[in-house]
Amino acid sequence: MANTPSFTKLAATASAALVALVFINMAGKALYTKPELESPAYVILEETDDTETAAAEPEVELTFEELLAQADVDAGARVFKECRACHKVEEGVHAVGPSLYGVVGRAVASFDDFNYSGALDGTAEVWTPQAISEFITNPREYAPGTAMTYNGLRDAEDRANVIAYLQSVDG
Repeated sequence: MANTPSFTKLAATASAALVALVFINMAGKALYTKPELESPAYVILEETDDTETAAAEPEVELTFEELLAQADVDAGARVFKECRACHKVEEGVHAVGPSLYGVVGRAVASFDDFNYSGALDGTAEVWTPQAISEFITNPREYAPGTAMTYNGLRDAEDRANVIAYLQSVDG
């Protein structure tokens, strides 16, 4: 059997396949192996103690009145888009929530033609900028039982901007 031409062809084919595999493996390693870098491509910074950076750059926290004084009406209009689904800023036009036209300085729950939930009883008597800010920070905490489903606007600067916007549409 070792002398037959078929066996010779089979052995030659197997040997050629083995040589081809070895050659392909060597060529692949040569083409796709990354050379060693002399220095790292990027440096991993070590964590620093936050107290050092905090002491070097103290963060100044502004009061709400200061934020309101430098509030941006245009930014407030952009943030107010979240509120437009339930509130209108046209005079006397209610939606799911009451109209917010002239809300700053208006008595709380003062529209006779709007069905309030009663949750605002016992809160502020007038919608001052501070009262509005406290309410929109977390409506359910400020007025437990409120029908307002909004989760709240946590950023003080955004709240000041929205209140500045509401003041600007008061007419």
